[in-house]
Amino acid sequence: MRSFEEILDIAAERKGGRSAVLDGIDPPADDEAIAAIPDDRWLAEMTRSVFQAGFNWTVIDNKWDGFEAAFHGFDVGRCAMMSDDWFDALVADTRIVRNGAKIKSVQENAVFVQEVSAEAGGFGRKIAAWPAEDFAGLLLWLGKEGNRLGGTSGQYLMRKMGKDSFILSRDVVARLVAEGVIDKASGSQKAMRAVQAAFNDWAEESGQPMKVISRVLAQSIG
Repeated sequence: MRSFEEILDIAAERKGGRSAVLDGIDPPADDEAIAAIPDDRWLAEMTRSVFQAGFNWTVIDNKWDGFEAAFHGFDVGRCAMMSDDWFDALVADTRIVRNGAKIKSVQENAVFVQEVSAEAGGFGRKIAAWPAEDFAGLLLWLGKEGNRLGGTSGQYLMRKMGKDSFILSRDVVARLVAEGVIDKASGSQKAMRAVQAAFNDWAEESGQPMKVISRVLAQSIG
């Protein structure tokens, strides 16, 4: 496995210098800011991530005001108690994308947020307290306890909310394969442990957050 500096050099050669690779990357949010995010915003962004999966993101973004209205601002208690009548109305609601399984996920994720929040004093507090060196464990937990939050949906959710994160895009996976970290794209626990270990090594070497390392890996390929 190459060092972070060696991979950064590859990316810099491809993109026209280190500044072209590193400039403009916003730092991850600090723990205090993440902990302060209200529960309704967590449910909102979970919903956005779920509906964007396998769909045109621009369509979801353009309809987002409609989503906010249809789900009553993603009030967690209200969404957790979604009635059959409300569900049926949402399936026919042209303000949103009318996918029944994904609409149902809003109710299930509202229950998830509600339960975690009651235990941790806020869903954001749970996320803020999760150590960066076990981001793979956080993704595993989201995929297991949440609804449709596995894979890259959980990764993009955490990136959107400011948590230091890696995203296993096609280019990042290609670099990880080239470095012998994994042999193919895989969401297995074994593969994710190997990915986490590699990111931890590069983070210790460089002092950079996973967000920056992820960007450098992608730029070294794409």
